[in-house]
Amino acid sequence: MQSSNSIFTSLAHQPLPALPDDAQVMTATVEVPPGDPGTPPHRHSGPVYGYVTEGAIVWELEGEPERVIRAGEAFWEPGGDVIHYQAGNALPDAWSRFVVVMVHAPSAPMLTLVDEAELAERRHLRAPRAVRA
Repeated sequence: MQSSNSIFTSLAHQPLPALPDDAQVMTATVEVPPGDPGTPPHRHSGPVYGYVTEGAIVWELEGEPERVIRAGEAFWEPGGDVIHYQAGNALPDAWSRFVVVMVHAPSAPMLTLVDEAELAERRHLRAPRAVRA
C-alpha cells in the first residue's frame, strides 16, 4: 500500500480474539539488558502484539518451540491461559528492545507470574527445548 511517498509494510496479521466490552489497550517499550532472561514465566490477560526494534529476543510460548525474534520481526501471543516462558535478550553484549501492544480488561492484571507448582503441572504442554552448549 502506498500513499504519496509513504510506504506501508504489513509485519503481521492476526485475527482478533473475542474481547470483553471494557477492553483497554496499552502500548509500551521493553528494554532488556545484555544476556538478561527477561520476565519469569507468566501469562497475559489478553492478546499481545509486538515488534523487535533492536537486538534479538529469545521467545517461548507454551506449546511452541523456543525461537529467536530479531530486530525488524513481529510477534504475537494469544494471552489468556497460555504461559509465556521467556522473552529474554539473546545477545550477551548488547541491549535488545521491543514495542508491545497489550489488550486487557481493566479488572484483570496485565501480567501474572506463574508459580512453580503450576509450571510442574503443565510441564507436558511445554515444547521440547534445544540443548545449548
